[in-house]
Amino acid sequence: MSDYDNSNSGALFRNDKKGNEKAPDYKGNINVDGVEKQLAAWIKTSQKGTKYMSLAVSEPYQPKEAETLLSEDLDENIPF
Repeated sequence: MSDYDNSNSGALFRNDKKGNEKAPDYKGNINVDGVEKQLAAWIKTSQKGTKYMSLAVSEPYQPKEAETLLSEDLDENIPF
Protein backbone atom coordinates (compact mmCIF):
# COMPACT_ATOMS: atom_id res chain seq x y z
CA MET A 1 0.00 0.00 0.00
CA SER A 2 1.24 3.47 -0.87
CA ASP A 3 1.97 6.19 1.68
CA TYR A 4 0.90 8.87 -0.84
CA ASP A 5 -1.96 11.08 0.37
CA ASN A 6 -4.05 12.31 -2.56
CA SER A 7 -6.47 14.36 -0.45
CA ASN A 8 -7.38 17.71 -1.99
CA SER A 9 -5.71 16.98 -5.32
CA GLY A 10 -6.69 15.74 -8.74
CA ALA A 11 -5.73 15.36 -12.39
CA LEU A 12 -7.22 16.24 -15.77
CA PHE A 13 -6.57 14.40 -19.03
CA ARG A 14 -7.35 15.46 -22.59
CA ASN A 15 -10.65 13.94 -23.74
CA ASP A 16 -9.55 12.13 -26.92
CA LYS A 17 -12.99 10.50 -27.26
CA LYS A 18 -14.93 13.76 -27.47
CA GLY A 19 -18.15 12.78 -29.27
CA ASN A 20 -19.80 16.18 -29.60
CA GLU A 21 -18.95 19.84 -29.01
CA LYS A 22 -20.72 19.89 -25.62
CA ALA A 23 -18.45 17.15 -24.26
CA PRO A 24 -15.60 18.38 -22.04
CA ASP A 25 -12.16 19.00 -23.52
CA TYR A 26 -10.56 17.50 -20.40
CA LYS A 27 -11.81 14.93 -17.86
CA GLY A 28 -10.46 13.54 -14.62
CA ASN A 29 -10.94 13.02 -10.93
CA ILE A 30 -10.43 15.19 -7.89
CA ASN A 31 -10.40 14.43 -4.19
CA VAL A 32 -11.98 17.12 -2.00
CA ASP A 33 -11.66 16.60 1.75
CA GLY A 34 -11.42 12.83 1.23
CA VAL A 35 -14.40 12.62 -1.15
CA GLU A 36 -13.81 11.51 -4.75
CA LYS A 37 -15.49 13.62 -7.47
CA GLN A 38 -15.38 13.80 -11.26
CA LEU A 39 -13.88 16.91 -12.82
CA ALA A 40 -14.54 18.22 -16.34
CA ALA A 41 -13.05 21.23 -18.14
CA TRP A 42 -13.87 23.12 -21.31
CA ILE A 43 -11.46 25.48 -23.08
CA LYS A 44 -13.34 28.72 -23.75
CA THR A 45 -12.54 32.21 -25.00
CA SER A 46 -13.84 35.33 -23.25
CA GLN A 47 -15.37 38.26 -25.12
CA LYS A 48 -12.00 40.03 -24.82
CA GLY A 49 -10.24 37.06 -26.45
CA THR A 50 -8.66 35.62 -23.31
CA LYS A 51 -8.61 31.82 -23.17
CA TYR A 52 -9.72 30.16 -19.94
CA MET A 53 -10.96 26.83 -18.56
CA SER A 54 -14.55 26.43 -17.41
CA LEU A 55 -14.81 23.67 -14.77
CA ALA A 56 -17.57 21.39 -13.50
CA VAL A 57 -17.42 19.05 -10.50
CA SER A 58 -19.88 16.15 -10.25
CA GLU A 59 -20.50 12.89 -8.45
CA PRO A 60 -18.64 9.89 -9.91
CA TYR A 61 -20.66 8.03 -12.55
CA GLN A 62 -22.51 5.00 -11.25
CA PRO A 63 -25.00 2.95 -13.26
CA LYS A 64 -28.56 3.64 -12.20
CA GLU A 65 -30.37 0.92 -10.28
CA ALA A 66 -33.34 1.20 -12.65
CA GLU A 67 -31.13 0.29 -15.61
CA THR A 68 -29.76 -2.71 -13.71
CA LEU A 69 -33.23 -3.84 -12.64
CA LEU A 70 -34.58 -3.40 -16.17
CA SER A 71 -31.87 -5.61 -17.66
CA GLU A 72 -32.49 -8.25 -14.97
CA ASP A 73 -36.24 -8.20 -15.73
CA LEU A 74 -35.53 -8.61 -19.44
CA ASP A 75 -33.30 -11.61 -18.78
CA GLU A 76 -36.03 -13.28 -16.69
CA ASN A 77 -38.70 -12.71 -19.35
CA ILE A 78 -36.77 -14.19 -22.27
CA PRO A 79 -38.33 -17.61 -22.94
CA PHE A 80 -35.10 -19.32 -24.03
